[in-house]
Amino acid sequence: MVERKSTVRTKSRTVAASAKRGGGIELYFKRIFALMFGAVGVTALAAFATMATPLWGMLFTETGMSVLFYILMFGGMGVAIWAQTRAFAMKPAVAMGMLFLYAALLGIVLTPLLLLAVTQNPFTILAAFVIAALMFACMALFGYKTVKDLSFMRTFLFMGMIGLILVGLASFIWPTLLGGTFGMIFCLIGVLVFALFTAYDMQMLKRAYAAVGDEYQKNQLAVLGALHLYISFVAIFQYVLALLNRNN
Repeated sequence: MVERKSTVRTKSRTVAASAKRGGGIELYFKRIFALMFGAVGVTALAAFATMATPLWGMLFTETGMSVLFYILMFGGMGVAIWAQTRAFAMKPAVAMGMLFLYAALLGIVLTPLLLLAVTQNPFTILAAFVIAALMFACMALFGYKTVKDLSFMRTFLFMGMIGLILVGLASFIWPTLLGGTFGMIFCLIGVLVFALFTAYDMQMLKRAYAAVGDEYQKNQLAVLGALHLYISFVAIFQYVLALLNRNN
């Protein structure tokens, strides 16, 4: 009888511990997605504010993009890189501030693409958002649920991202580079790379949660995870929107 009670207690503790861990990881991902979609909201507000004020005119010159545009673009990239490399050296509140700062800068930088869509077919913005959201949700769920190790994609994804960045930068020097068929292929590759990044990051964040025991570090990890997923979601949206407006 004593042994039986001991077994029951042990099983009860195991079930309680499992429930606690499950609840913990659920709260962890809720925090990540709350921060991520908060950043998406900041981007949308920044883009709307830019288009609704004279600021949008300061992003252009007669021959192309202005110096201010490049300062904001490269400044945003710098903020994102710095926030990722210093994620575990910053307080979670400071990291959140960096996330929302990057989101605001990116909203301003996305304004030219959004203005093109508004002047040609405003519906494409909603269509691109819905498509991006569905793709993101499917890939995030896949990354969370799959038992297959996705770490083998790491090198391919980072090489693909670097290639996309380099071609994107080159297109500012040669605007016709992304025209025609090559532009469509470029956007399709961009969608593929960041869709796969979504699944990869979800699996890595799930594993990282199990490896990190300190609650403070989990909060830091949540902000870093929100930044990674935010970048993937906005990139998918950007490439889908470019695809829908590629003839313009």
